[in-house]
Amino acid sequence: MKLTDFAHLKSLPGPEDTTRVVLPNGITVLARANYDSPSVVLNGYLTSGSMYDSDEKAGLAHFTASALMRGTQKRSFQQIFDALESVGASLGFGASVHNTSFGGRALVEDLPLLLELLAECLTEPVFPPEYVERLRAQHLAALAIRAQDTADMASLTFDRILFPDHPYGRSEEGYPETIQSITREDLLSFHQKHYGPRNMVIVIVGGIEPQVAVTQVQEKLGNWQNPNQAALPELPAIHPPEKMLRNHVHIPGKSQCDLVMGSLGPCRNSEDYLPASLGNNILGQFGMMGRIGNVVREQEGLAYYASTSLNAWIVGGSWEVSAGVNQTNLERAIELITKEIRRFITEPVSQEELEDSQSSFIGRLPLSLESNAGVAGALLNLERFGLGLDYLRRYPKMVAEVTSEMILEVARRYLDPERLVIAIAGTLNTAN
Repeated sequence: MKLTDFAHLKSLPGPEDTTRVVLPNGITVLARANYDSPSVVLNGYLTSGSMYDSDEKAGLAHFTASALMRGTQKRSFQQIFDALESVGASLGFGASVHNTSFGGRALVEDLPLLLELLAECLTEPVFPPEYVERLRAQHLAALAIRAQDTADMASLTFDRILFPDHPYGRSEEGYPETIQSITREDLLSFHQKHYGPRNMVIVIVGGIEPQVAVTQVQEKLGNWQNPNQAALPELPAIHPPEKMLRNHVHIPGKSQCDLVMGSLGPCRNSEDYLPASLGNNILGQFGMMGRIGNVVREQEGLAYYASTSLNAWIVGGSWEVSAGVNQTNLERAIELITKEIRRFITEPVSQEELEDSQSSFIGRLPLSLESNAGVAGALLNLERFGLGLDYLRRYPKMVAEVTSEMILEVARRYLDPERLVIAIAGTLNTAN
């Protein structure tokens, strides 16, 4: 594949075919037409995530988001779902560190109803006591299941160690004791303080004229105001580990240990992100889970799976290796993974590895944008990370310009084998 010829990618979403309007109350609306589709996808977020949770009420943002559709001042829980079901539409909410997100879909003619329901849930939730208690029971059940899941517990432990005293290191879903302590009044207070139109983003993609979509958002949400909406918090600085840190969470009766090891990674809008992303693909994703998967799983047969991930957020990120191993193979697997990381920061990746990854990144971009949902998700990320509406057009060229030396430089900046965080969950083998 010639990486210098991107003419066939001119159909990707760009500034000339994507409408972006900021409403007077602060809501940013992005809309793009796909007239071949009879439906629309709606995605968006508010800046009301778990970064506002206290340690004592961890999980409050998540709990609040999950309760939004349980009843509003105009409709009961059943009436909300009957309205959606009657037109074959969907709507849902979730919470992450920075945001409360929402997403839905409907036929074009039913977008006004979808927006009406969205507006009601965001502006007029009543958090009925009986549903608050049902949700509490569901959350506690999910946390009990999580406590027995070695992969989840290794990941949770890794984040806690890598991001001490930071929202990135705290569970967005909370912990049993914090979920038990959350009251209905806490939900009402969190909603009043942190839900509002400022910094809210809505993306609509599908068979509708963009300006019509903007007008419909204006009609349903344009009058929303919350003068008491809290300002964005100043998050603590993130520092890399000063030494290797290791923790083993003992979960009795498990034959498999799950392992997460790694360090900090770049934030999403960093210049380091693309070289790191291509490097991560080579290290532990491409083909049979990259170099690490090839050595640890294929050649040595030590792991059920072994791969890497690059997680890039607004103010930081992580570069992780994950593996599932029999506890008797744990130390050998850690040794081999560390050896591969040392090689990765010592010698440049080969030109063949680089070009294979570049071709993969460039080739799969149009595929990811074939659906309304794919386009909506991409536009939402462009806005979230301030990448610009022309980013998708620039992306192939930026990927093609990454060199082996750039990957090596970025790997050395973030991956230090002497200062890795190692989190393990499973039955503790005293022989290890």
